[in-house]
Amino acid sequence: MNQDLAQIVTCYATKPHKALNELLLSKSKDNLIASLTDLLTTYINDKNSSSLREFITVSIAGYEHNPNKLGYNGYKHNSAIGGMPISCEAKPKNIQSEGYEQRKTKPKLNGEGGFNDYTIERLKKDIIENPNILSSGFIDGQLLYILEFPFSVIVPRLKSQIPETRQVGTYTRMANFNFSHYKEGAIKIVYLNKDAIEQNRKYFNGHFYEYLMLMGK
Repeated sequence: MNQDLAQIVTCYATKPHKALNELLLSKSKDNLIASLTDLLTTYINDKNSSSLREFITVSIAGYEHNPNKLGYNGYKHNSAIGGMPISCEAKPKNIQSEGYEQRKTKPKLNGEGGFNDYTIERLKKDIIENPNILSSGFIDGQLLYILEFPFSVIVPRLKSQIPETRQVGTYTRMANFNFSHYKEGAIKIVYLNKDAIEQNRKYFNGHFYEYLMLMGK
């Protein structure tokens, strides 16, 4: 974090908004640009939070982002008369190139996603609601693709990981899926940066890479 951004962030957290406004006005245009760029780079690559990546994925797919923890990640108007809003769940994944070659286990983009602390009750609800899943991939915060498909396509995969009955207070830590579990489904290509995908081929699962490049033609 550069010194200007560190000063701005500290001021925001400790001083009245008037002091923050004065501080921002005292900075040059170049310093403000550098600070904003640094802030975005840090935020979008945050390993402990995917909030910004989620927002980007949902917004580009044409949904209104829901910032709350409760409910689905996004909603949009249903054109059918009297139709309920269409909901979505975003599953973004970001790979950081720094130190990648030194890692023993190298992550790959494979159109994957997961549901934390999942239960059979939540699965039944999601089956009824059938939200659209938005699987997106980033490299160092750069968006490479967004795929959209109905939740119903991955139900068999999720069912295989969740007990049909459970004791109160227990749950499945992570129910996951990847491209192999929905490749035969109705996939919509929402966003595809073919040039960036080609440049970052080593970060992709082979079959998934071939699929994206084929769809990109």
